[in-house]
Amino acid sequence: MGICAITFIIYLDTSIAPVAIPTITDRLGGGDTAAQWILDSYTLAFACLLLSGGLLGARFGTRRILLGGTAAFGIASVACAIAPTMNVLIAGRGLQGACAAVVVPLSIAALTENFPDPRARAKAIGIWGGTAGAALALGPLVGGVLVSSAGWQSLFWINAPIALGAWIALRMSSRVESVARRGKVDVIGQVFFVAVGAGATLALVEGPHQGWTHPFVLFATAVAAAALMLFVWWERRTETPMLPPGLLRIPEVFVACAVNFFGLFGLYGVLFILTLHLQGALGLSPMETGLQFLPLFGAIGAGSLGASYVAGRLGIRATMLVGLGSICVGLLGLMSIPAGMPFAVYGVALALLGIGIPLSGGVVAIAAMVNAVPTEWVGAASGAMNTFRQFGAVFGVAIAAIASPRVGSEVTSMSATFAIAALGALAGVIMTVVALRPSKAKERRGQAT
Repeated sequence: MGICAITFIIYLDTSIAPVAIPTITDRLGGGDTAAQWILDSYTLAFACLLLSGGLLGARFGTRRILLGGTAAFGIASVACAIAPTMNVLIAGRGLQGACAAVVVPLSIAALTENFPDPRARAKAIGIWGGTAGAALALGPLVGGVLVSSAGWQSLFWINAPIALGAWIALRMSSRVESVARRGKVDVIGQVFFVAVGAGATLALVEGPHQGWTHPFVLFATAVAAAALMLFVWWERRTETPMLPPGLLRIPEVFVACAVNFFGLFGLYGVLFILTLHLQGALGLSPMETGLQFLPLFGAIGAGSLGASYVAGRLGIRATMLVGLGSICVGLLGLMSIPAGMPFAVYGVALALLGIGIPLSGGVVAIAAMVNAVPTEWVGAASGAMNTFRQFGAVFGVAIAAIASPRVGSEVTSMSATFAIAALGALAGVIMTVVALRPSKAKERRGQAT
């Protein structure tokens, strides 16, 4: 129960914030750059620290770190709620993301450890996935209602009692392992990895506003490039790499990472751009905006619950191709929005995008790679996939702001963002066709459980 509660608010916070962006920037200021960082500070910290998050449990004990991460997430949420300035809010969101990077892999590890029976474990992980999917689906609507009725601070106050309840449940639970085991956190590799993510994101976010040749933007780009080379060098040298060399050369792992990146890239680009359009150009309230996103997140929730069944019927390769194709068609359908098409038209496009994400990624992508990697690399492969997933969200927002800049209250060139994201999904189709051969797909039929 405690694991499901903390999982719920972590995934709720990934989809609850976008509908409040215009309201927050009106109250705290900061303009378009700040609007991007409200989302990117959370997802960037999540992405950069996810690979090491699970190792902390191995080093200090799953139960101890889960309790600490849950408490820290609640404290970070309170800091966001009382933030007097935009910078404090962004810092609080970053802390939330860092806590999420610890809690998510350890919550899955705790379920795996405490349900040794495969059937019971599959059921527990299914409940966990359903909880995450429900949180994503409810986020925009809950966010719209809260912002409209109780102000933007309520988005973060709601986390405090849930985090407290989760902490108490975990504290009382005897199921979660508390004994530390042997393990080592790759601190140097983690520092380099954070520098790569932060430098690249800073350059993408600040480049359009300060100019691509501005010294700060050039410095951030140089830091990201240098840190990437150092990260690759160090991971080849150290005995305990956070990302084992050669892992991404396994086709199934590479495809799983790529399709999750492209899926979240499109999702967050759409969320960011459409929120600004609906509340800026069309003048909708946060609650009305949340209702507009119901087809999108409702489809994500339904797809998350049914993805394993579909993969069992069609096979993993076919399911991933159907999902990526659905994303592609949905994104192309959204290009009807600038032409003034009614909600009934682009609502279908949002639903296609939403259902395509869990069918191409998530448990389906995990099933695609689980038999292709050594047992000792399964955790690292899952961590890498989820890291790419979060980076897709980070870069989706950044690229959307570049491709579809806002002029006053109007978002210009919306179709450019949708077209770029659709090309990414098409690239995922090509990678899946080439890397996941039909013979391999048949061997994996029914494995997505």
